[in-house]
Amino acid sequence: MRLRHTLYVLSALLGLNFAFVSADTIQLPDIGDSAGAVLSPDQERRIGVEFLRRIRLNFNLIDDPEINEYISSLGNRLAENSDNPSQSFTFFVIDDSRINAFAAPGGYIGINSGLITATESESELASVVSHEIAHVTQRHLARAVEAQGKLNLPSLAALVAAIIIGTQNSELGQATLAASQAATLQAQLNFTRSNENEADYFGIQTLANSNLDPNAMASFFEHLQQASRYYSSPPEFLSTHPVSTTRIANARNRAQSYPYRQVASSIEYHLVREKLHLRNSNAQGAIKRYQALLKSEQYLNKAAAEYVYSIALANAEQYQQAFAQLDPLLKKYSTNLAFIRAKATILFQSGSINEALELYKATLKNYPHDHPTTVYYARALLQVGKAKQARLLLHKHAPFRHGDASFYKLLSFAESEAGFKLEAHQSLAEFHYLNGQTNAAIQQLDTALRLPSDDFYLQEKIQARRDQLKQLLLAESKF
Repeated sequence: MRLRHTLYVLSALLGLNFAFVSADTIQLPDIGDSAGAVLSPDQERRIGVEFLRRIRLNFNLIDDPEINEYISSLGNRLAENSDNPSQSFTFFVIDDSRINAFAAPGGYIGINSGLITATESESELASVVSHEIAHVTQRHLARAVEAQGKLNLPSLAALVAAIIIGTQNSELGQATLAASQAATLQAQLNFTRSNENEADYFGIQTLANSNLDPNAMASFFEHLQQASRYYSSPPEFLSTHPVSTTRIANARNRAQSYPYRQVASSIEYHLVREKLHLRNSNAQGAIKRYQALLKSEQYLNKAAAEYVYSIALANAEQYQQAFAQLDPLLKKYSTNLAFIRAKATILFQSGSINEALELYKATLKNYPHDHPTTVYYARALLQVGKAKQARLLLHKHAPFRHGDASFYKLLSFAESEAGFKLEAHQSLAEFHYLNGQTNAAIQQLDTALRLPSDDFYLQEKIQARRDQLKQLLLAESKF
């Protein structure tokens, strides 16, 4: 019972339990509070880094670069217009059809793919993200820790991860909690309604400052509340973010303090939403779905439906039909990178290899460092045996992708195929580390150190990283 109480209190604290209160009762926080004296921003960041490693260890994260770039772009747009634009954030998408989202210390915000597909506008999606951003910028965890005393950082990171995992899968969450020995941390962190009050207040303010619809928060919860009648059991989001008519009304009242504006969702939002729908279907099933959508005109965005329909056709090797759907989009949206990349991909799939590679190359020339194009181009080069070219491309891009696990995996493959075995193990070690697999990371570095090399500097660098990870592994074993 005590464990359940701790999980409830902390999950509420971390933004997993909304509770709207009247806008008339808003008490703005003391911006000069002393929370930093107990848990500094750097300590929060360190907790967040460890938290994300544990999330990666337990869940599949979306590795589609287009989806990830869009979510990061939307999240950073909101963060720049939040009450603390200097706070750094990391946004990621979990490959899970359940409707949920969460925030953790240090600016780490996770969104289930199912939540994205459940929204009906970009502003609805942004309303959830902006609320989670507010929990971070208001430093609710740090302020609660201040009231109870300083906790051990690695143990707190483990507990935070266990709580989040528990919102996705209760049995897995409790197992993680026991395995990390975080159950011994029975500190009762005080959670007050003012935490949620602040997150609501600043979340809606962030929407307005970002030129998005401040009414979207209420609209999304109303939409979800109505849709929940058709669920056999409530979505996880409703379990951790209870919805009531009072809460919806309070959100609408708060939004009315901002000027009314009609806000159209970006085409990028619609493309990402439809791509996520496509992930849950096989090629033939997707073809039937989008044929029906386009015929009935029951889509949110026609261009997005046509785009994903073209991808489904190509996946079924119906290339002529795929181009028939895509070409009109390219004429209308000639600079849209998603449509250009789709053409290059379909050209490659249909056997027009050189034409596809030239299109990728030209696109990168016009849009240097575009991440999705870089990844798709590198993958294509690797498939046709041009590993050295792919390796050079990825090395030029590497400074922009620090902390990106899927990028390190792709780089490792390119290094290996190009004959740079030591560097391949080095990159694969970073992939394992970022996925919470410290032992596997050390094993890769050990393998690298056994390989002959006349690059003394690189060997020293690998040895130093191995020593660092060994110290981390020792620390992990203590909680």
